[in-house]
Amino acid sequence: MRPFDYVEPETLDEALEILAGDPDDTLVMAGGTSLVILMKQDLVRPERVLGLRRIAELREIRTTDAGLSLGALATHGALARSQAVRDHAAALAATFAAVATVRIREQATLGGNLAHADPAQDPPVTLLALDGVVIARSRFGERRIPLDALFVDLFETSLEPGEILLRVELAPLPAGARATYKKFLPATLDDYATVSVAAVIATDASGVCTHARIALGGAATVPLRAREAERSLAGRRLDDAAIREAAALAAAATDPIDDLRGSADYKRAMAGVWTERALREVA
Repeated sequence: MRPFDYVEPETLDEALEILAGDPDDTLVMAGGTSLVILMKQDLVRPERVLGLRRIAELREIRTTDAGLSLGALATHGALARSQAVRDHAAALAATFAAVATVRIREQATLGGNLAHADPAQDPPVTLLALDGVVIARSRFGERRIPLDALFVDLFETSLEPGEILLRVELAPLPAGARATYKKFLPATLDDYATVSVAAVIATDASGVCTHARIALGGAATVPLRAREAERSLAGRRLDDAAIREAAALAAAATDPIDDLRGSADYKRAMAGVWTERALREVA
């Protein structure tokens, strides 16, 4: 690992001031589980690393009048155990609990996960299906970024130089909404998913779909929403035909790559299979 300066500010304002001084050669570190590996592999070479762990306000997990607020420094373990997270959507708590191993979950943070922008990670998929919004701040002000606008390409986000990801906000779910997260793990339980699916569905008293969100991970260079599949369910009962059609449309929305976890064709097929399973569960 190449030499670098390490700074740990006590406040968010101090952190933003330091980052603004040299945003191109300063990397922000939350939990460090991904960044340290990249530095050891000499894939990134920062002059300075800005550690955020002393900024306590970024760890907050709380219910607000607008829904749920998840601080960027909250660890996956803390989020998995949070009653506020479980009350909002049990599937979200289960998603955080499904990340890697206990050691990783107690170190890795929500903000670091999202900023790393690995399309095979678990949390972005469920947060997409829950219509998550990221709040980022620079020295010049705050921005609200819908989660599907945060991910630009493989390991690339729309965060601007000088910005720090502060939190994720989730609005309340529609009445009666049901959510699930499923990941296909043919190897080991702590591996990245070959594909993963999150689905959120609400129906009216007659069983007609009034709200549908389907998100997929490992299925493209970014986590993605299967919007055509969602639209196909609107105003329909979730019968066998509707579910099969939506699953096929979700598979068609994918653009996976060949890698050690499977060929692109295999991943596309599995995206359809696991979308169908997720929809049957919430139906």
